[in-house]
Amino acid sequence: MYPNLYYAFRDLFGIEAGFLRIVNTFGFFVALAFLLAASLLSRELRRKSRLGLLQPTDEQVLVGQPASIGELLINFIGGFVIGFKIGGMITLGSDVLQDPQAYLFSGMGSPLIGILLGGVLAGWKWWEKRKQQLPKPEKRTIRLWPHDRVGEFTILALIFGLLGAKLFDIFENWGDFLKHPADYIFSPAGLTFYGGLILATIAIVWYARKHRIPVRHLADAMAPALMIAYAVGRIGCQVAGDGDWGIYNSAYTVNAQNQVVDAAPGDYERSLQTHAAYMHSRWRESGGVPEHKAFKKPAGFLPNWFVAYNYPHNVNEDGVPIAGCTDNKYCNALPVPVYPTPLYEILAGTALFFLLWGLRTRLKPAGALFCLYLIVNGVERFLVETIRVNTRIDFLPGHPTQAEVIAIGLVLTGVGLWIWLARKNRANTATV
Repeated sequence: MYPNLYYAFRDLFGIEAGFLRIVNTFGFFVALAFLLAASLLSRELRRKSRLGLLQPTDEQVLVGQPASIGELLINFIGGFVIGFKIGGMITLGSDVLQDPQAYLFSGMGSPLIGILLGGVLAGWKWWEKRKQQLPKPEKRTIRLWPHDRVGEFTILALIFGLLGAKLFDIFENWGDFLKHPADYIFSPAGLTFYGGLILATIAIVWYARKHRIPVRHLADAMAPALMIAYAVGRIGCQVAGDGDWGIYNSAYTVNAQNQVVDAAPGDYERSLQTHAAYMHSRWRESGGVPEHKAFKKPAGFLPNWFVAYNYPHNVNEDGVPIAGCTDNKYCNALPVPVYPTPLYEILAGTALFFLLWGLRTRLKPAGALFCLYLIVNGVERFLVETIRVNTRIDFLPGHPTQAEVIAIGLVLTGVGLWIWLARKNRANTATV
């Protein structure tokens, strides 16, 4: 596992660059997911514009004004925060990078470098606006196509997606949140994908309506982008070992060399007894008895880690100590291997992306592709939840997880919308 890029570069290239500890592996892949999604969305919106399905809107802007106090303050504050933290890495030494997350959320840093960088960025903004300043500011009309707004869509998705993911994670773990609220609010960990999807969708629909962009065509353009972004994000989950894994696979065990091997009869029970303290703390709500399913890999050429993995050096520091590990952090591995569910979602998400991409020019009417996305996304997530660790909702029949409930809702919504769109399309065709 590579909790951050420092470990990846050290293992893959033999390069030990301390500053890379600040780049969390999961965050790195999330950033890649956003960039890839934005690129695909822009491409699809351009294609729809060429077909005449999307139209531009005209907006008036005031040009030639000097930099405002607000603009200068935003640049100064942004520069100060960046300089404060990066300067702290330089002036405080490499010790602060041993625990980069703790450093980022601490009050440590370099005020002097923060002030200098803040001043430079504020001065740069003033100079840029000064070059464009006119004797008398004037209004100009600019024409913007939907693909010109991909940057705004991406920012909305980022802000409301992260906010929704954090809020839904809190709701999903409400009891524990009430006991440790700071651990949830100030931690970068703990994000629920569907929470981000729902809140980001609401924000983007509002923005599209405000700028007279047809929501159905926008939704179709976003469907393949959302699917591949989900798959890329799951790469971050798998590589970092962020806890988004499955239940125990009792057909395998971990040997003394921390390798996943075939389990002999009774190995699973012996592992539970050997690591009873960990099991009780990790699974105290179920009396220290975790859920498990025994399943052997279906083909001999597949590696064991395809169906059972113990996530050594995971970013959550979950598990038991690894013998011989000398790092200050990330020296734990799971005592019993689990199903690597992020790996399955990477494969499923990629396959579903190609399905949606191949059908994007064929499905009719407008909005049908997004309906299909909702259906296949919901089915995929519901299936993976059958072997995934997650908090269950006790007051509902069958004790489903939050993700299972939302997945069923997505499938039903997708089917219902598709039926409604088909009927509306037939009605419109009949009146022509």
